[in-house]
Amino acid sequence: MKPNFLEYIQDRVILGDGALGAYLYQRGVSRDKNIDLLNLQSPETVHNAHEEYIRAGSQLIETNTFGASRYQLEPMGFGDSLREINRAGAEIAVKAAGGKVFVAGSVGPSGIRFPLIDEETTIDEIRDSFREQFLGLAEGGVDAFIIETFSSLDEMLLALEVAKETVTDMPLIAQMVFPTGGTTTHGEDALHCGEAMLRAGADVIGTNCGRGVDTAATAIRKMAQAGGGKAILSAFPNAGMPEMIGHRTIYPAQPDYMAKKAAEMIRGGVHLIGGCCGTTPAHIQQFKSVLKIKPVRPAAHSAVAQAATEPDSERTTGPGRFLAGLTGDRLPIIVELDPPTHLDIEHVLTGAEKLAEAGTDAISLAENPLAILRTGNLGLASLIQKQAKISTILHQTGRDLNALALQARMMEAHLLDIPAVLGVTGDSATGTDQPGVSGVFDLRSHGIISMLNGLNNGANMAGKSLKKNTDFSIGAAFSFRPQNPDFQIRRLEKKVELGARFVMTQPLFSAEAISQMVEKTSHINALIFPGIFPLISLRNAEFLHNEVPGIHVPSKVREQLARYDQVADQRKVALELTAQLIDQVATMIDGIYLISPLNKWDIVLNYVKQIRNAQYQGSGRIKDFTRA
Repeated sequence: MKPNFLEYIQDRVILGDGALGAYLYQRGVSRDKNIDLLNLQSPETVHNAHEEYIRAGSQLIETNTFGASRYQLEPMGFGDSLREINRAGAEIAVKAAGGKVFVAGSVGPSGIRFPLIDEETTIDEIRDSFREQFLGLAEGGVDAFIIETFSSLDEMLLALEVAKETVTDMPLIAQMVFPTGGTTTHGEDALHCGEAMLRAGADVIGTNCGRGVDTAATAIRKMAQAGGGKAILSAFPNAGMPEMIGHRTIYPAQPDYMAKKAAEMIRGGVHLIGGCCGTTPAHIQQFKSVLKIKPVRPAAHSAVAQAATEPDSERTTGPGRFLAGLTGDRLPIIVELDPPTHLDIEHVLTGAEKLAEAGTDAISLAENPLAILRTGNLGLASLIQKQAKISTILHQTGRDLNALALQARMMEAHLLDIPAVLGVTGDSATGTDQPGVSGVFDLRSHGIISMLNGLNNGANMAGKSLKKNTDFSIGAAFSFRPQNPDFQIRRLEKKVELGARFVMTQPLFSAEAISQMVEKTSHINALIFPGIFPLISLRNAEFLHNEVPGIHVPSKVREQLARYDQVADQRKVALELTAQLIDQVATMIDGIYLISPLNKWDIVLNYVKQIRNAQYQGSGRIKDFTRA
């Protein structure tokens, strides 16, 4: 009969297992197979892998349930089976253990980015997903929960809270990832995280995954001081940093090297040792040689747990350079020009010059709208500013770049003197005109806005100092739908809370809709620029209304255009309607966002002249806002 896990680990080293998912792929499981679904589809495959680790010497094996959360399983149509999958994973491991080794129920991150800044997912929904996992694992007979590979302390604490509520007497092993210098990607120090996990009820604290053995050892050295130096520690490092060779991911750290490092960590207080990505039964067999080493509880010293160094979430910056530069005595005008789908940019540069001469305040440049390949907007924005002597607003999506590249790109935008950025999620890559394209979406609109606010406060997403601050005017997109505006308004409120200071709306085609929007958003502390799109034909109107998300062209407008057979007549009426709309709303709005139809800037140029000739000043809010 197995001893009590928590009593047994107090003065012994327990040898865990190594990578399971990667090892199953290595043993021939197809790369297109979801590992967690094997619990239902091929349980014998999972059982055999567990047995190999047990034969290698593992005294604790982990269930094949690391990714079995609702958010990981739902895209494959198995979201409602998460409890069953977790229970099956536990039962397979318990059967393989045969009552002789411990079984830890593996729970990985939910798959939702923390901190929560998008409204699509709530804390309660994530809580429910964790609860179903814990219940399934407990029903399958695990001896402990191992909550692992978490990069966000907030999410780890949520998982621990749910675990304590769900199965009150289950031992809890909590492991986070500290890729560099003993800190998470959010800038949270290992000692700070360790202390927080202990307070939340973790029985064993430690680290897994990351950038190899040495970085795990660094995190362990810091975490060893947690709980006054009395914490029970665990470590499951990767086998070095991976390298892609052909279609295979190779980890370089050999079993004997890892065993030596494991011995060092045991001397530093580790009671539970195993491996993560790249480790195999061969590594675990080598680890057996260090099991006779006794863990040493380090003497407590005056180390101070460091909280995350990320900027205070309540600290926000001013309006940014673009908004601060507006004079306040005239209606601000933004004009959108699309970068071309080729390398001949002269038409766009000429348009920017003409628009600047007519009194436009900024040129807005989209980033591959509808996922159609266009000239890069950052380089084009820089050229426009130099040649046309006008500010630019850079649209930045989360579709094409990961969080690392997004931050580097925004730092580059700062160096190129770009004064404003509009943070948007980006259109789906499914409609792209290029082969093999997939969306990244590390960050969506809320996340990009939060990231930009952090850069304005002088820190990157890991909380590390940039030594200087950016000074972007941060923009947000807003789709106002008169029939049901509340949901989108709540999303906008959140974007402003995260740091947005100006808003550019989807095109609106009636004074009534714009008036209603102004009234409904009067409480929002951001300048709102309603989008005005000059229609050029009935076909154009029908396409926008029926095929472009978020755009509603009123039936009244489409019916007016439908009275005319000739496109030229339709265009004349449509352009007159736009001119009337501008006159109707110019005194009530903070600014105007004119969108060039099919990049025909000469059409928009006429409206810029119309506004400047009329000397519209708009709502006047710009004066108070830029002074704030």
